[in-house]
Amino acid sequence: MPFDDRALPTGSLPSRAVSARQVSNWLLAVCAMLLVMIMLGGATRLTGSGLSIMEWAPLSGALPPVSEAEWNRLFALYQQIPQYKLLNQGFGLDGFKEIFWLEWIHRLWGRLIGVVFLLPMLWLWWRGALKGIFGRLALFFVLGGLQGAVGWFMVASGFLADSTKVSAYRLVIHLTMALALYAAIFWTALSLRGSARRDAGPASGPLRRLAWAGLFLAGLTIIAGGFVAGTHAGLSYNTFPLMDGALVPTGYADLSPFFLNWFETIPAIQFDHRLLATLTAIVAMACFFQAVRRGTPSHVRKAAGLLAVLVLLQYVLGVTTLLLVVPTLTAVMHQGMAVLVLSGALILVHAVRPGQGS
Repeated sequence: MPFDDRALPTGSLPSRAVSARQVSNWLLAVCAMLLVMIMLGGATRLTGSGLSIMEWAPLSGALPPVSEAEWNRLFALYQQIPQYKLLNQGFGLDGFKEIFWLEWIHRLWGRLIGVVFLLPMLWLWWRGALKGIFGRLALFFVLGGLQGAVGWFMVASGFLADSTKVSAYRLVIHLTMALALYAAIFWTALSLRGSARRDAGPASGPLRRLAWAGLFLAGLTIIAGGFVAGTHAGLSYNTFPLMDGALVPTGYADLSPFFLNWFETIPAIQFDHRLLATLTAIVAMACFFQAVRRGTPSHVRKAAGLLAVLVLLQYVLGVTTLLLVVPTLTAVMHQGMAVLVLSGALILVHAVRPGQGS
């Protein structure tokens, strides 16, 4: 998660070369691409496109099929997996092309992120603009490459017998790694911006604890949402606030040992996601009310207000997605908004760090 950024060279980069703010802007652009990548991943899952490409070819896979023979070869591979046999049998080559293109775009976007990260990083290093953080950025690049391998590990679980979707556990691992990488890059970008190094003020102690609680709950809620997505739990209990007329649904504790219910029982998975989302909203509002007290600096109040707005929008969007029984567009927006909530929580935590004199 957040790094100790006291050694970051804010304001010390060569003025004739690249400023710290420009480096920060580049990293924020990478974060924007990661946000799109996470939303594309949600779209491939919701449309069943994620299992359409049966090969992991990091280099040659960047090129799409260009001949009818290649299309037929790839379609023949897809016809061997359970998803085709149990869900899509008979939809033909044209149907296969529809799901193929979305997954191909998803993988191509991941490759583009690698290029957009690596080439500017090497150029900035050559210009001497990454003193103190080059090692960290190089680690981010390696972790990004590893994320591709973990993505294939996730996809491969959908090729198993009688499986029409990927493992929820592997999906959550893939999602968590993506969020951790996003958070680390985003935090580094914030730390490079000179405007972020301002005093949080004497009233920031309680707010600091609330901000960290909000960040923790936001991350935990997203992970719980990954299990909702991986088990298709959102297709059940499409009422709110009660679940089939009950606050705690029947069947919450069907499995033994008890903790397995949190990951494998539909009633428990959806209830926990709702509960964590509600707690996140409460803490976000508490952050806002704590921040508007007299004596809190304006940039901290703005950060707390931003988080409160993002969380409330996400809450409404989540309920809407549930009541409409998970339409693709709304669900993808919900997944993207989750990343924005995480960003808002990071901004607030960054703003209330102790000892940040102007």
